[in-house]
Formats: sequence, C-alpha cells, structure tokens
Amino acid sequence: MSTDIPSAADQLLIEHAYRHRFTVTAKMLEVWRSRGLLPGNVPGGGLGRGKGSTSSPAPESFHLVLGLARHAGRGKRPTDLALLLFDEGLPVPEPTVRAAFTAAVGTLTVPSDDEPDPDPEQRLDDLARQIADAGLTVTLVPARARRIDEGIARLARAGGHTWPPPELAVFDENPGPPTTTPRDAALAAAAATITGTMSLEDVGELLRAMTPTATANPIASLVETTRKDVPEVADVVLTDDNQLALGPVRDVRDHLRDLADTAPLQDLAQVWKTAEGVRQWALDLCGRVERELATGQLGVASGEWMNGRYAMAGLAVLSTLKDRVWPPAQHALDALVLLYQLGEFHRLDRLVAGCPWHLLAMEGLVPPPVRELVQDLISRNVPRAGSGADVRPAS
Repeated sequence: MSTDIPSAADQLLIEHAYRHRFTVTAKMLEVWRSRGLLPGNVPGGGLGRGKGSTSSPAPESFHLVLGLARHAGRGKRPTDLALLLFDEGLPVPEPTVRAAFTAAVGTLTVPSDDEPDPDPEQRLDDLARQIADAGLTVTLVPARARRIDEGIARLARAGGHTWPPPELAVFDENPGPPTTTPRDAALAAAAATITGTMSLEDVGELLRAMTPTATANPIASLVETTRKDVPEVADVVLTDDNQLALGPVRDVRDHLRDLADTAPLQDLAQVWKTAEGVRQWALDLCGRVERELATGQLGVASGEWMNGRYAMAGLAVLSTLKDRVWPPAQHALDALVLLYQLGEFHRLDRLVAGCPWHLLAMEGLVPPPVRELVQDLISRNVPRAGSGADVRPAS
C-alpha cells in the first residue's frame, strides 16, 4: 500500500540524497521501484519482542538514488532514465536495461507496420505505395555536410584543382551522376528493414546518391561488381535471388531485439560508448574542417574529410549530422546497429577465408572509434596497413 511515511531503510536513502543536495521522497522511491529502476530493500533480522523486522537498502541503491535524482524530471520516460544511468555505469537492474534497449528498437518504424501483409511481395508493393502517397523521403546529404563539400570544392578550384578528382573515374566501372532520389532511398531503406536484404545495385546507388557531386564512386563500383570480381565470395554472402543479406534474412528489428535481449551487458556497454565516440568524432571533424574553410586553407581536417567521404567513415558523418538531437533511445538504437555490424564482420570472417581485415586500419575507411573496436580482426593480418591513399588536391 502506498504511503508517504518512509520506512527506516528508505529514510537512509532519503538522507543520503539530502547529504548530496538532492530532494528525494518516499513516493519517488516507490515510483522508481515500480519502474524497475531501483531494487527493493533487503529484508533483515527481527527487532525482537514482537516489534517487527528490519530491512536495509540494497548496496547499489545508494548510487542509483543519486543518479535518479540527477536525471529524473517531468516528462522523463523510464526507459530514458535507465539508459542515462547505464551511460554512467550505474548498476541499473539488468532486465530494465535490456527493456530500454528493446524499446529503442520500437522507434524504428516503416509505413507498412500498421497493417503488415503476410505475403512478402504484397507487403513491398504496399510499402512502395504508402511511401509514394505520403511523399516520404530520406535526407541523403545533410545541409552541413553539403556546405562542407561545397567549401572544399571551392577552395580546390581556387588552387587550380578539382574536387572530387576526375581520376576517380578510372576506378569506377559505372561512372556517372547518381539516379537515386530521396524517395527511392526511403523505399530502399524501409524495404531493407523489413526483409533484411538489399540488392547490390541498390547499395551502390545509395552510396552514389550520398556523394552527389562526384561523377565516380570507386567504393560503390566495388559493391556493384562483387558478383563479377569475386564470385566465390558472392556465392557465400548473397542470397539465391542475388540479394545481400544484412544478417539473418528477416526483419532487421527482430535481430536488433534479439541482441538487446541476449548480448552480454559488457558488449552493450562497449558499443554504447563507441557509438558516442563516433558521434563526437564526426561532430569534431565537421568543426575542424569548417575552421579550415574559414581560413581559406585546406589542412589536415579537410584531408581527413576527403579521405573518408566515400567510405564508412563518411557514412558515419552523414548519419550523425541527420540527428541534431540525440536522445537516449536513438543512442541505444545506434549502439545496437553497431553491434549488429560487428556481428556481421565476424560472420563474414567465418564464412570467407583470408578477409583483408587489415584494410580497416586505413585512415578514412572506418571511424577511429570503430577501428579500435575491430583491432582483433585488423591485427590478425600481416603486414599491417599504414595510412590510406591521400586524395587531397595538391596545394
């Protein structure tokens, strides 16, 4: 039964919070416990002579109460509180942490979720129709990234050079401007979410659409020519209908929920911190490039931007810039997607002998925080790769 009179154990937590300049009430403790954010008190021995029994706070409660008092407030969802405490390394009950990660997957929606058709082909047709009717699109290149691209190209032209360099066309078997529209991208992303697959052509087109000022994209070309260039690898990683399987061939969200439910907590904590590191690195890189552009000189940061613009590092920057606000649920979703990607790296390593993982050490290929996360794969190859080719225009 609810009461505003705290037990002796709760009074210890209230006084502990007060000593740290926080106001906590018995009602607040009750609510936090009901939401799985705070463990119950631990029963103790009897007081003797019929006076009842004692209880004491669980040891972790003292830390959790301070964290909850810092973060709790009107409008804060329990799942957000759980993730904020998890971020601080506080001992949130494990079921509550996993439930918060699972809830984050629920924020990833596609138009056909309301009435999913059991027939896969019909569902894709319905999806295409709903996206067209609603005029849904995907932001392929956020405005900040576009301004940086334009600034680099302007300074390159002023120095008598071209960016992107036309020499890239030599490494592209399908050079030319991208044809994918933001609406096409919305359909491709939604379809990949519900099927767990995407055609190599769609992957290549999306990569090209994310570098719209380039007349050539060597990375996109490598994807598009996988079947021809490395048929033995294609036979392993492609489905019977020539689709790239993004993990298990099913709704991507089901796999993410499985990860939220089964991945070791230390793995979730690791990718949580790595996702945060990727975002900080991307925003820092943007700021450093913008400062160089303001001086009228292309420097180290601009070189880092250009080296990664076509690779996974550049995609991470674009993804970061799409989210001006990064709530805990989005942070958790990004962390799960990263864990998903790492799992795919290791799955590919088991399926394909001799994968050149040392290439991930090349500057610009993957964000530095992710590079640290895959050192076990990178260090397996000898010799280790040094820095990648520098594609900056000569100054």
